[in-house]
Amino acid sequence: MEDLDVRVVDTDHEREDAFAVRREVFVAEQGVDEELEYDEHDETATHVVAYDGDEPIGAARLREYEADIGKVERVAVLESRREEGVGRALMQVLEQRADALGFTVLKLHSQTRAADFYRNLGYERRGDEFEEAGIPHVEMRKSLV
Repeated sequence: MEDLDVRVVDTDHEREDAFAVRREVFVAEQGVDEELEYDEHDETATHVVAYDGDEPIGAARLREYEADIGKVERVAVLESRREEGVGRALMQVLEQRADALGFTVLKLHSQTRAADFYRNLGYERRGDEFEEAGIPHVEMRKSLV
């Protein structure tokens, strides 16, 4: 995709774009309670947004989980833009940022239907399925070293 631009959020406008994508995907499409979607980690996490021209089409965030472990969260791509490589591009930027921040491992809670996407990016499933925000998830991890 020629016009795909994935950037680390640097302005309030970009942050609002990230939230707008998350609202569309998680709240409107998947029915997640808006009070669960936004939390205290939004203040300190690193957010990334994927743009097609000026249109925000994907978002994700990264935060410190433990000393050497980063946690990838809220990975979202607008339904009409899935299967175009947007999620892969978001993850690539997040992994580069995680490496720059000194994380040696990334962990995430994948919706079970998205687990193959992460497995194809080198993430390995850990443990049993569990429910988060009413949606089945699995924990996955990837070593960055």
